[in-house]
Amino acid sequence: MVVRRRGSARAHRFTENPLLQLALPGWRSRFAGLALLSLFVLLLGRAFYLQVINNEFLQDKGESRYRRDLEVSASRGKIADRNGDLLAISTPMKSIWAIPADARLEPVQAKTLAGLLEMDVKELNRRLATDKNFVYLQRQVPPETADRIAALKLPGVHQNKEFRRYYPAGDMVAHIVGFTGVDDKGLEGVELAYQSELMGRPGSRSVIRDRRGQIVEDVGGMRPPQDGKDIRLALDSKIQYLAFSAIKQAVQDNQAKAGGAVVVDAKTGEILALANWPSYNPNNRSRLTGPQLRNRAVTDSFEPGSTMKPFTVALALEKGKFRFDSIIDCAPGHITIGNATISDAHPHGALSVAQVIQKSSNVGTVKMASTFAPKEMWEMYDALGFGTPPALGFPGEVGGRLRPWKHWRPIEQATMSYGHGISVSLIQLARAYLVFARDGDLLPLSLQVLEQPPARGVQIFSPQTVREVRTMLEMAAGPGGTAPQAQVPGYRVGGKTGTAHKLEGGVYARKYVSSFVGIAPMSDPRFIVAVMVDEPSSGKYFGGSVAGPVFSQIAAGTLRTMGIAPDAPRLQVAEGQAREGSL
Repeated sequence: MVVRRRGSARAHRFTENPLLQLALPGWRSRFAGLALLSLFVLLLGRAFYLQVINNEFLQDKGESRYRRDLEVSASRGKIADRNGDLLAISTPMKSIWAIPADARLEPVQAKTLAGLLEMDVKELNRRLATDKNFVYLQRQVPPETADRIAALKLPGVHQNKEFRRYYPAGDMVAHIVGFTGVDDKGLEGVELAYQSELMGRPGSRSVIRDRRGQIVEDVGGMRPPQDGKDIRLALDSKIQYLAFSAIKQAVQDNQAKAGGAVVVDAKTGEILALANWPSYNPNNRSRLTGPQLRNRAVTDSFEPGSTMKPFTVALALEKGKFRFDSIIDCAPGHITIGNATISDAHPHGALSVAQVIQKSSNVGTVKMASTFAPKEMWEMYDALGFGTPPALGFPGEVGGRLRPWKHWRPIEQATMSYGHGISVSLIQLARAYLVFARDGDLLPLSLQVLEQPPARGVQIFSPQTVREVRTMLEMAAGPGGTAPQAQVPGYRVGGKTGTAHKLEGGVYARKYVSSFVGIAPMSDPRFIVAVMVDEPSSGKYFGGSVAGPVFSQIAAGTLRTMGIAPDAPRLQVAEGQAREGSL
């Protein structure tokens, strides 16, 4: 286009118009162009660096969307008894899970899957209707069922390997072995107490998955799992069966609320048996209740009654305040302290110290206890482990009740001397009797087999004192004692009965706890059996008639199982058999 001005001889092009000339310096445009070129080169260099020289960043970002580290489950350690018999093992199972967005199942497929999983179709559809990216359909599915599900090739439905705990001995060892949850973690008993040792360490496996969750390839290295450590308990399955059967039968025969029994090796402190009734099947806990779950021998405390009298007598002998044959006037069968009166079950006259134990005289025991300073009695109870949990590692183990001696009133010291006003667990009581089965020293208890048992424990009483008390315990379990039904034909045994009212709401109710703690054989003590029956209601409630026969049954079987030769004279064996037939 040419612009001609009127009166002008020269013509100008439009682009040459002075009004359109650039007002800015030319170097600025060249600088802007150079800057853009530099940025472009910089971007090219950065792209080359990230994709060629150092591509880890982009690789990690890409893999983060498709790479997954899968956990490889470790097998939980086995639990066995002292003879190697398995009490808990892990069996391989499968977990069935799904990606809901991908699991578009047809009605026939959903019905088939629900049938294999033994669940309602509506429940299956409800789980698949969630907005979550992951949902479990069923845990711990048997491998054969999982194989049938895998054969269906359902979209979005996947499987993982896991383990399920199996307990071959069932309810017989439920309270000592415990059980695990669906995630294979210990929840009760030894399974919980030794969780860190049993669980092991899971491994890992790195894989690439597509958006449907299918594994495309393995990448990187695999870290193998470390299986859990096996635990070998001190428990003897044969003795455990004897204890479990005996306490179960005793609870049923006496129409009792519950019961417990403990067997302890007097030489090592190892727990050979620990049984409770009611119990439960750890393989099927669908209807598990609180009373079934309670490990009463460890978690329940009770007033032990006359089973505490031997400790009071031992202290009296140890302090030199009384002798084996010292005479104590127990007439007229009761004694008054303050506003309270303490009575014997049957009135007695003059009794020797040995007869106080044989006849289980409350009056005689209180008169001996009245010669002690409160601190002396408290220190003895404390040294025996009362008032302190036994530190076995069992969940829920209790220490019982032992009030500080500074707050004792005279009536409290009197009642504690014969087992009232103090509470203990059955396992504590069994351990305390170790001092009478040994030479006056106290060992710690052990759930596991000890490679090197301690030679000596903490000395509580002198050997001479415990020898005299053992004689008294043998008298208590013999003719004229409170527990003739505790005798074992062919063997010398000893022990002490306990009959205590239950304390409910601060008031003693007409309910009882019947107990017996015994030692066998008396010529060379090998084990202790402690028995407790809670609330017998069939008409009998004295420890000698309720718990004594349970001791006899367990002790007889344990003596045979351990291969211990009879130590009673033949005449006594015959008399014992005759007595057993008449009771």
